[in-house]
Amino acid sequence: MTALARLVFPALRWRNGSFAHERARIDAALAAGVGGFILFGGTSEAVAALTLVLRDIAGRPLLIGADLERGAAQQVRGLTELPPPAALGVLDDLEATAAAGVLTAREAAAVGINWVFAPVCDLDVEPANPIVQTRSFGADPARVAAHAEAWIRACQEHGVLACAKHYPGHGRTTLDSHEGLPDVTASREMLERADLAPFAAALSAGVGSVMAAFVSYSAWDPSGRAAGFSPEILGWLGARRFAGVTVTDALIMGGALAVDTEAAAAVRAVQSGCDALLYPRDFAAVIRALDAAAGGEIPAARADDALARVAAAAARWARPGPADPPDLAAHGAFADGLADRALAWWRGAALRVPRPLRIAIVDDDVGGPYTVGPRNVFEGALREAGVEIEGSGTGDGGRVVLVYAEPRSWKGRALLGERSLGRLRALVPGADLVVLFGHPRLAAQVPAGPPVLGAWHGQPLMQRAAARRVAPLG
Repeated sequence: MTALARLVFPALRWRNGSFAHERARIDAALAAGVGGFILFGGTSEAVAALTLVLRDIAGRPLLIGADLERGAAQQVRGLTELPPPAALGVLDDLEATAAAGVLTAREAAAVGINWVFAPVCDLDVEPANPIVQTRSFGADPARVAAHAEAWIRACQEHGVLACAKHYPGHGRTTLDSHEGLPDVTASREMLERADLAPFAAALSAGVGSVMAAFVSYSAWDPSGRAAGFSPEILGWLGARRFAGVTVTDALIMGGALAVDTEAAAAVRAVQSGCDALLYPRDFAAVIRALDAAAGGEIPAARADDALARVAAAAARWARPGPADPPDLAAHGAFADGLADRALAWWRGAALRVPRPLRIAIVDDDVGGPYTVGPRNVFEGALREAGVEIEGSGTGDGGRVVLVYAEPRSWKGRALLGERSLGRLRALVPGADLVVLFGHPRLAAQVPAGPPVLGAWHGQPLMQRAAARRVAPLG
């Protein structure tokens, strides 16, 4: 076991209904002394059992994190979904956003997750941005700052470490940092005035961690280094006396590996001011590289500071085990209310949709390496409400076109793809209603004609909300 291994946080993924395939990885990582893990997927029962096993084997505090931007159900099946941050930003109800932070923290803690990689503090200012979109609270720096601050305070007051990401802002890029190294050319003055405002608010709220983007900001650091490798850019946090953990974005990303191997990138990140290394593909090689660099490329004082920050976070936030079960029924009712409020007519408004309904789907999210969520929830909810649904017939009923278009790392684009546009050109003429589970900007790509009901995201929560809006229109 090595001390610098405490800075490393490998990933554990649910696969084929189990975490069993990760057991050898878990044993090796804990024996090496890693600081914790990032989790992807699983049922609430399985995640709670896993986090207990991890702590039992480790015999020490572990930071166990997950991406929970849309509530704990974003990763953990059986917990509560929340609308995406863009919907909360449009509602502009800070009490609701704070309640979302509370709900997320309580459910995360209940399954042993003590580090939530949220909120997104990026600004939704670039229409061609392929990865931020509905993950952001919006384009206005003051509004994003206010919602990020409310969410962070609520989350951390309920015992879970929050993380402001992706510092100093991923909102101006037109390239996804999963795929390569984007460069933001905006001036330092522009970044200070706009993009950094939410991060300043996060620091004021006492956020315990900040995630550095694998994005370069050439007007700030002309070397072209990504923020996670830039002492100049990371120094902004130190100048504001940030005492928490600075964590890299995932080391498997193209922006991290644009110049160096994963192990060399990990060394550069710690050397430059990062304290925690998230999601390396080969954690053992990263640990070996850190050991070799300790006292040399990574000065002893820098290594000691990083270790102290991670240790302090673990001491404060790592729980001995899962917390008391939350009231999932009450949480679900709250989330449904938020989802109902978030729906909006982005074009026109439907007063009536003839019955029976004929439903067609345009799914812009298929074709990548990840499985999409269920697309039958909208129809199922309508059937439960007593709405007659016609199969694929051509009767006299109303036609509803559902469009699913979430920001996904494999797409490399912000707008609907050509296949989806072709489907829309075929389906929309003569339709009575389009329901868009995506960003409001995409409504401009829907051919003229029927009203467009905006539902933000294709998650089951928003499908059910859309069904509740459509059901009375018969």
